[in-house]
Amino acid sequence: MQFPESWLREFCDPPLSTADLADLLTMSGMEVEDLRPAAPPFTKVVVGEVLSVERHPNADKLTVCRVDAGSGQMLNIVCGAPNVKAGIKVPTALVGAELPPAEEGGKPFQIHLGQLRGVESQGMLCSARELKLSDDHAGLLILSEDAAVGQDIRQHLGLDDTLFTLKLTPNLGHCLSVYGIAREVAALTGTPLKQPSFPPAQLRHEQKLRVTVEAADLCGRFSGRIVRNVDTKARTPAWMVDRLARCGQRSVTALVDISNYVMFEYGRPSHIFDLDKIQGGLTVRWGRRGESLKLLNGSTIEVDEQVGVIADDQAVESLAGIMGGDRTAVSDDTKSVYVEAAFWWPQAVAGRSRRYNFATDAGHRFERGVDPALTVEHIERITRLIIDICGGEAGPMDDHVVALPERRPVTLRVERAAKVIGMPVTQADAAGVMKRLGLHTSEGDGVLKVTPPSWRFDLQIEEDLIEEVIRILGYDKLPDAPPMAPVRARVRSESRRSPHALRRTMAERGYVETLNFSFVEERWERELAGNDDPIRVLNPIASPLAVMRSSLLGSLVQVLRYNLARKAPRVRVFEVGRVFLRDASVTDTDASVAGVRQPMRLGGLAHGSADDLQWGARERHVDFFDVKGDVEALFAPKAVRFVPASHPALHPGRAACVEVDGRAVGIIGELHPRWRQAYELPTAPIVFELELDALVTRDVPRFEPIARHQSVWRDIAVIAKEAVTHDALMQAIQSAQTPLVRSAQLFDIYKPSQPAADIHAGERSLAVRLELLDDDATLTDERIDAAVAQVLDTLGSRLGVRLRS
Repeated sequence: MQFPESWLREFCDPPLSTADLADLLTMSGMEVEDLRPAAPPFTKVVVGEVLSVERHPNADKLTVCRVDAGSGQMLNIVCGAPNVKAGIKVPTALVGAELPPAEEGGKPFQIHLGQLRGVESQGMLCSARELKLSDDHAGLLILSEDAAVGQDIRQHLGLDDTLFTLKLTPNLGHCLSVYGIAREVAALTGTPLKQPSFPPAQLRHEQKLRVTVEAADLCGRFSGRIVRNVDTKARTPAWMVDRLARCGQRSVTALVDISNYVMFEYGRPSHIFDLDKIQGGLTVRWGRRGESLKLLNGSTIEVDEQVGVIADDQAVESLAGIMGGDRTAVSDDTKSVYVEAAFWWPQAVAGRSRRYNFATDAGHRFERGVDPALTVEHIERITRLIIDICGGEAGPMDDHVVALPERRPVTLRVERAAKVIGMPVTQADAAGVMKRLGLHTSEGDGVLKVTPPSWRFDLQIEEDLIEEVIRILGYDKLPDAPPMAPVRARVRSESRRSPHALRRTMAERGYVETLNFSFVEERWERELAGNDDPIRVLNPIASPLAVMRSSLLGSLVQVLRYNLARKAPRVRVFEVGRVFLRDASVTDTDASVAGVRQPMRLGGLAHGSADDLQWGARERHVDFFDVKGDVEALFAPKAVRFVPASHPALHPGRAACVEVDGRAVGIIGELHPRWRQAYELPTAPIVFELELDALVTRDVPRFEPIARHQSVWRDIAVIAKEAVTHDALMQAIQSAQTPLVRSAQLFDIYKPSQPAADIHAGERSLAVRLELLDDDATLTDERIDAAVAQVLDTLGSRLGVRLRS
């Protein structure tokens, strides 16, 4: 919500500086997001009247103007603006004036006495862009005819003003207007609030439009009147254009500007129809499937039974509470208008505009609640502005009251309020707050019964009233009291480690953490997670981000694409985040949603060279085994198995399932060539995704004495078929029935280019080093040979391996 400070002070002018007023608003819950001057600083610019205009003798596109700037002496000014003419009043920069710099951070532009093509120029006639009032550079800024010649332009245009931008929470819908904010300031400061008056317009005819409200659950009140003989070509007054601009709204036409002005002034969205384009009468109802409507923004939408509309006897004319239709929009040919102001139920408007991927100021206000008590008064205000600016003849008011919100009293216990707030609060304090806010209150013994007024839709439970009490009394009055409960550190079990320890491990291995949205594109789920039925978001913040992720891989691939588009040569990223899986066994609790399991996972991606560029090693691309080592480091000292597996996102034959203690806890592999091409990646990255619970769980360290005896090593060379994997080989050695073998390590693989006497086709030689140790006795050759023989027997029986001769 943006507005100028001067407009606010017309309704309530507290004895506070601009900075103090901004601090007051922020501390009362209306956060001031931005505070900036209405115009940049400049000096010696006054109202000047152009008395005559003559062509420059030495330039076709320049003119020589005689200007009265109120100094008692006529100024000779050379001007190149296309709209300069005699009789207009424009901003005139005198000699010595300092204008805003052309670029931000530049030096002020100074006006000097100079010669332009041989003609002396004693100043400069200014455009709005040259004064940094707008981006309009079509010509000079033409001022109103009643501007006093010689008056400082800052004073004439009210440029010594400040623009407030408030960041309002959804419960503050009653503050979406200048008057609404002024009402809050009056309650906060005790400064009198200027009460507006809405005198009824003089009736000049008796014509009414037939209106029928069929849906009471859509529209609770519908008011309107006909205004005939309106001049729609009338020019919007400069003061209204200026105020709208300072609220962030550009001027359109006089009628549209009037409607927008009253919306910013009193928070009342309204709509003005071209009466002659309405066929028959208007009906307020829910839409019907198959109906369409071309809106004022040019788009055509399809409505259904969940969307409210205003229709005439032939077609739908307006999207209720959101935007009018193009067919009945006012134009330069409009002669008679129908002014409408209504109360739309918030639940009937909420979310409707997001269905069509746009938002409007009207919908923003109606879905938070707009005062239903003042529809007639606000139409009177609109009517008065229309007659004053565009002329016209007002007809009788047509007010249909169907169903207004029931304001149920809310009970406030003073003792409870003091306990929640954390400081003493008396009943007189609480009652005084309610009176300042204009809330009807009846008192009992330690209890207040408060009836919310028509403009407060947010006061429904006791906690809402408690918030109002401390908000008006002032958060700065809260005592600085230490917490009453003892603070005790909780010691984490040795069997678990913090996710931050995993983050540090990933950072040590060259990965950078990234944070991504939990809602992703549906394409990522379908292609990279194999999920054809993802959990959908009811109100996505953007149409592509429409589903909840069941895998981190899509987010990581998108981060890779973002970095590659910015020429990053080497990318290592990881994310610790939540995924969302359908699970009928999950019940609805404070931490979960029924039918949805939300486990935490750690995902990583590596792309580019294996190491940073250096002179001591040749550059090579990262491969599966590099990232496999990173995964092993995460689980260390636990042993990890990598079992060949298939996954929708990964390359067949270059993907593995990660197992710990016989349980699958994740996947690792190279991105599938199909997705590498689809996502326009130069080379395929290596990705992995692991369950966080498996990573944070670890074995408690067990301390053992240092061995009293030395280990013995024996190397064996065995011949095995090529299908025998390293994992199968190690598993077989560990399963040998001998306690002496402590470890085994494969250190050589040999395969002859031609079949040899002892190595046949399809076979290879594997060299393994065995470590043997007995904690209680020195090993003898006999025991060593027996243990080695036991290992060879196990390899032979399980894998068909034989000792190489």
